Amino acid sequence: MKLSIERGVLLKAVAQAQSVVERRNTIPILANVLIEAEGDTVRFRATDLDIEVVDRAPATVEAAGATTVAAVLLNEIVRKLPDGALVTLTDQGGNGRLSIEAGRSNFQLATLPKEDFPVMASSEYEASFTAPAPVLRRLFDKAKFAISTEETRYYLNGVYMHVAEGEQGRVLRCVATDGHRLARIDAELPEGAETMAGVIVPRKTVNELRKLLDDDEALIEVSVSETKIRFTTPNITLTSKVIDGTFPDYSRVIPQNNRKRLEVDASEFARAVDRVATVSSERSRAVKLSLEEDRLVLSVNAPDSGAAEEELAVAYGDERLEIGFNAKYLQEIASQVDRENAVFLFNSSGDPTLMREGDDQSAVYVVMPMRV
Repeated sequence: MKLSIERGVLLKAVAQAQSVVERRNTIPILANVLIEAEGDTVRFRATDLDIEVVDRAPATVEAAGATTVAAVLLNEIVRKLPDGALVTLTDQGGNGRLSIEAGRSNFQLATLPKEDFPVMASSEYEASFTAPAPVLRRLFDKAKFAISTEETRYYLNGVYMHVAEGEQGRVLRCVATDGHRLARIDAELPEGAETMAGVIVPRKTVNELRKLLDDDEALIEVSVSETKIRFTTPNITLTSKVIDGTFPDYSRVIPQNNRKRLEVDASEFARAVDRVATVSSERSRAVKLSLEEDRLVLSVNAPDSGAAEEELAVAYGDERLEIGFNAKYLQEIASQVDRENAVFLFNSSGDPTLMREGDDQSAVYVVMPMRV
């Protein structure tokens, strides 16, 4: 195998591949990226047995072939090469070495046989649809902060993507929760998604997918089966197993009768919470919200470190209310708001609180209060 490729193109492809590779694994071949050169294209394939990413890039291929080489090491070498360099990759096949040449630099990396590289089994996808990158980016970005990190409740370790009944009919919906907060995001249902099975997309896949969604002009083809999900762009294919479990009935924890309405500038609110939380104890991170007509006081009282208080002008017309929250949860929810104002809907100091972005019903957040 022998090919030449521009350093920037190579770096982008290798960086995507190496991020899938598990740093600590007991199977040496899983630390490698499979490089396949043919025609005028080179493919970089990496897997951790749960996710597989294939990145295609244009190259000048003098001799077709394939080999595998340490993904992280290859990425580090390419990253340190000068911008604009032309990189030549050569594998003689017999000596177990891949030669990397760029200008006066020459590296020899150990290879493993391509035959040992595991390729994810193909799957029959029951549903397939196309969605613009910004739509998928919004669905996953706004939901992922609420993914649980508790391994015992593994079915919460991802984003639940499914078809649901929204205010205006059927929608494509993403939901994530860790039991303390919940995010529910809706988008218009794409053609072809109607028959899609609900799937839980793992956290690592959600993070890898984010790299495919930066191009606002890109159309992403999404294919779904009961065990796998695949995202395809012209250059990258990301295939992942889905979490084998049943996502809980989240609709039961979304309050329907919260009437006390607070409207506040979202970014101002997030900054104020951040400031007063500076003195809160690391363990509880508790912040108290004291509400009365058109006035919100945020306060923290930590016996070990001190106290803090900040007042905000808000729109609030209901009876006086005092309620406590984990500061981190409040900040994360407020940071999801794209519009200027966040609307909080309360019931009592012991009930879940609902948050929306202005009057937009397509993004709903729930956060549980805590005693302060």
